[in-house]
This record gives sequence, C-alpha cells and structure tokens, in this order.
Amino acid sequence: MNPPNSLGESVSPKIAVIGCGHWGQNLVRVFHSLDALHAICESSPDRVVVANTLAPGIPILTDFESALRDPNINAVVIATPAETHAKIASAALDAGKHVFVEKPLALTYRDGLDLVRQAEERRLVLMVGHILEYHPAVIELVRRVKNGDLGKVQYIYSNRLNLGKVRKEENILWSFAPHDVAVMLRIVGAMPYEVIATGGTYLQPNIADVTVTHLLFDHGIRGHIFVSWLHPYKEQRLVVVGSKGMAVFDDVSKDRKLVIYDQGIDWVDGQPTPRKKDAEVVPISTAEPLRAEARHFLDAISNGAQPLTDGGSGLRVLEVLQAAQRSLCLSGQPVQLGKNRHEWESL
Repeated sequence: MNPPNSLGESVSPKIAVIGCGHWGQNLVRVFHSLDALHAICESSPDRVVVANTLAPGIPILTDFESALRDPNINAVVIATPAETHAKIASAALDAGKHVFVEKPLALTYRDGLDLVRQAEERRLVLMVGHILEYHPAVIELVRRVKNGDLGKVQYIYSNRLNLGKVRKEENILWSFAPHDVAVMLRIVGAMPYEVIATGGTYLQPNIADVTVTHLLFDHGIRGHIFVSWLHPYKEQRLVVVGSKGMAVFDDVSKDRKLVIYDQGIDWVDGQPTPRKKDAEVVPISTAEPLRAEARHFLDAISNGAQPLTDGGSGLRVLEVLQAAQRSLCLSGQPVQLGKNRHEWESL
C-alpha cells in the first residue's frame, strides 16, 4: 500500500467512532486512551450518556454524515450493525476517510470486493476488526506454526460457546465464527476449497443458534468450527494438531492461554504408538488485544503500511462465511469456494 498522502508524509490520525453500542463503547474507550478520538457518532440518548462518560469533552454527532463532512477527521471506526457496514464504509471511503470496520467487512462478497477496490483506488487504509489476530497468544501460536514447531498441520478445531448474547439481526455463524475463520486462515496460510455447514434453529425462525462448519484445505488439512449461544458455560478454545506436536489456545483461561504439547503418534515396530510428554505453558503478554488492534490502525494511517487484517483479509473471511451460509441453507450440502458465487448474493 502506498502512503496515505501523495507526498508520503506522516499523517496524524483523527478518529470518529460511529456507533457507541456494546462493542463501540470499547472502541471509544481505547481510541480515546490513545489520544486519537475526535468525535463520536451516536443518536441514542442512553448511549450518548455512556459516550460522555467514556470520553468526556469529545463532541457527540447525531449522524455519521457530519463526521464525513468534517475536514479535521481523516478516519472512521465503524461499530454499527453488520447490515450497515458496507453502506457506511463506502460513504466514508468516498469522503476520503480511512476506515476501520468491525467484522464482518460486509454481508456479501460483492459488497466486500467493492470496498476493497474503492480503498485501493483512493489509496486509503481499509482494516477489518478481527481482534483475535492481535491477541498475543494467537500471534505466538501463528509464529510457532510457521516455524514448523508443530510439524505439518493436520487439523484445527475451535469451540466458541456461551449462553447469549442472542442476536435478532444475525445468526450464530455470522456473530461468533468470523473470529475462528480468520485465525484458521492465518494459520493455514491458504483458503479452503470446500465448506460444509450444518446447524440448529431453536429460538427464532430462520436464525441458527448452533452451527458446525467444516473447512477442507489442500494437503489434507481440515478445520472444524463449533459455535453456539445456547451452551451452559463459556468456552473459547482453538486446538491445532500437527505431525510433531499440538497446541491449545484457551482464551477463557487466566494463566494457560497457550499450551504446547510435544505429543503425537509415533510408529514403533509397525504399530501406531501415542507419544506423551509434559506440556509447555507459554508465557503470554497481558497486553489488551483491542488496544494493539487500535494502535495498528493508527500506525497504518500514519505510515501508510498495510494492516495485518486489511480489506483483502476481511474479504477472504467473508467468502468463507458466505459459503458456509450457503451450505447451511442447503442443509449441509458442500459448497466449493470460487464457484457459483453469484448464487450466494441472494442469501
């Protein structure tokens, strides 16, 4: 990516956060703590009170168009409902603003692709909020996989389970699974060629509460993602199984966020024999992933660097999600990525 301005000069980020709901409040807090917050866009009176508490003295705008017209604001952070992401992000890019948009990038591949092209044409930063990719444990896990510490990756599975928060505007696949899809794609370093998804709908018509998604990659690698907001306890665990070892990322654990197991199957006298050794609990920084993510966005604006979770990264996650949604609607029929994508636009 080229520098954000034609002279290649450093740019001072001046942020407007659009939306101060459940997650937007965290973004307001973090960007304010980084001295980059210049405005908050929120029309709900109750949320305006919260915004004033989180960021005293920061102007509150009742519509996002006001932020887009303000020449002193050069970037926006979008934390609105997912169905509004594409419209607001497109308007912001058209107004010459750098954009950070919470996941998902959009709800259709076509809209996501339009945003990526728009940002490239205008030489603007487009970044997607895949927060787990900024988690110190995930960063270390990816590093170890790339270094070959686990050998050849064989399969990855993740459980993201909880009781609530149940949504009305999106199903559990779109609410929970983007995090794990993003991490799996980063670990494997490639896109799956096929996606299979099944699920159950119990609380609201046509909104899945539980889904299981299978990602099929080349070289026999498989990914499995189980998500549910109808679960008796909270679990956020991702397991990577390799030919030389295994790793567990457990985001619920306080002191065992990342554990490496020098375990596997060895062949002894022609027989598969389990190899079990002591686990290594990896020391992990307690740095807040959201703060690291926010700082990464600010650095990308200032230096013209390409973000880790740029528009292209968000688009790849979106393609997997949309293929999974297609399979879910077809009761688990396999969907091959890159084929008949135009059919997905109607979902």
